[in-house]
Amino acid sequence: MSGRHGDDDLPVPDNRYSVRAVERVVDILEVLHEARDGATLGAVADATAMPKSSVFRYLSTLEARGYVERGPDGGTFRLGMAFRSAHTRQLDGLAARARPILERLRDRYEETLNLGVLERTRVMYLEIVESRRGTRFATRKGDREALHSCALGKAIAGQLEESRLRAILGAEGMPQRTARTITDPDVFVKTVEKVRRDGYAIDDRENEEDGRCVAVPVQGLWVPVAISLSAPAARFSEADAARAARPLQEAARRLSDEQGGTFA
Repeated sequence: MSGRHGDDDLPVPDNRYSVRAVERVVDILEVLHEARDGATLGAVADATAMPKSSVFRYLSTLEARGYVERGPDGGTFRLGMAFRSAHTRQLDGLAARARPILERLRDRYEETLNLGVLERTRVMYLEIVESRRGTRFATRKGDREALHSCALGKAIAGQLEESRLRAILGAEGMPQRTARTITDPDVFVKTVEKVRRDGYAIDDRENEEDGRCVAVPVQGLWVPVAISLSAPAARFSEADAARAARPLQEAARRLSDEQGGTFA
């Protein structure tokens, strides 16, 4: 006799077996699934006819497990990266649109270009176009970095509310990667304020002893995204990094326009 069971062997759904807490979780997830641009705590509470305090506890638990994540402003919620299949398709589409843009910059500067997104509390590398030079800086797709020590992280941090940023720094800590790494939250917050004013971020040997990187935000997308150019410091000065910011900003605007402002 086979150990496999056909559909006829499954019990008929019966409301007597319904678990109220599970129903509430499903209700919340359905609201977030329908909310393309995310939903506030109040909106979720209204849609599910639940008290805000209860909704907040459910959302906090789901957030801790990766099934829900907050928007850049810290006040809206969306489905999290634990729902990997849908997010993977969306992020793959973004990476595919970005690659030819990054390749043109790679060919212009002969250095490595990166596309990164905030995944919970870290930067995840979505796409990497490596320099063809023998000596180069490059990570691998899917690698994650802390926000405080890399230019991608700073450019992404500039898209977050300060309360959300401080919460991430508190959760991750600020380990010292090099002697130049910023390890004080107040100093980092001030650095991010400058990033917002300038429109670009520089990692000046803060993540790697002999590496330098410049990054710019990709505005208008639901999740915080940035692109960066990284190179050995010996052939990429601070002045070079500052000059490269403008072409990167133009590329970021092009990517945002092509993406249409959403992960469609």
